[in-house]
Amino acid sequence: MTSSFNVHNAAGYEQLMGRWSRRLAPLFINFAGLADGEKVLDVGCGTGSLTFALAEAADLAEIAAIDYSPVFVEAAARRNTDPRISIRQADACALPYDDGTFDRALALLVLHFVPAAAQTVAEIRRVVRPGGVAAAAVWDHLGGMPGMRMMVDTVAALSEGGRRLRERYCFQPMMQPGEMKQTFVEQGFLDVAETELMIRMDYQSFDDFWAPIAAAEGPLGQYVATLDETERMRIGAAVRDAYQAGRPDGPRSFANVAWACRGAVP
Repeated sequence: MTSSFNVHNAAGYEQLMGRWSRRLAPLFINFAGLADGEKVLDVGCGTGSLTFALAEAADLAEIAAIDYSPVFVEAAARRNTDPRISIRQADACALPYDDGTFDRALALLVLHFVPAAAQTVAEIRRVVRPGGVAAAAVWDHLGGMPGMRMMVDTVAALSEGGRRLRERYCFQPMMQPGEMKQTFVEQGFLDVAETELMIRMDYQSFDDFWAPIAAAEGPLGQYVATLDETERMRIGAAVRDAYQAGRPDGPRSFANVAWACRGAVP
């Protein structure tokens, strides 16, 4: 089942989100737990932010990583030098592993881009052994990403298309308080816990913020790519004004919150 995350090249993704998912990965691992000797699955590995953080966090026996995007799979495989890590293209809604294969399965910044997120949670439970643990984290687009809301609120003020973008962006799957926790409970997990994880996104300039969006990366970039040149320039100028907020262009820092959930397989 396709992802709703639009990606053209790995470098663009890294500038848009990969650098921030690397900051989030250690916090997520600490919440999810990890133990030496485990076999771990990374569901939706992207360019490997979590995959390679897992390899550094514990003496794991095996790390399997999957992603739907061949662009991501190629980029992560190119980076990999660890024989414990295997990376393949696969669908998170139909994981290509036998029941109970893994001690732990983690999904970092994935479920909100899967059209059938509950099905993915069910698949994650299936491939984790009894007594094993699964965990997932998603950005809080509605209330926890002021830097991105700055852009979507700006475009929403400019057009009906922008308002529709904001509605889609702010209410993707698993983003509301308690939503992931409820899904984990409904899929039969035990000892389900939910928390918030926070990092900061630090940009050097407006161009550092805007370049991957202007290059059509991610859902915001995909929207910008549908506009004609005049409208793109109008939106770019308006978002620049919001970023600068009356001060000279330069570094800006935004707090960013992710919801995280974990549960045990009975």
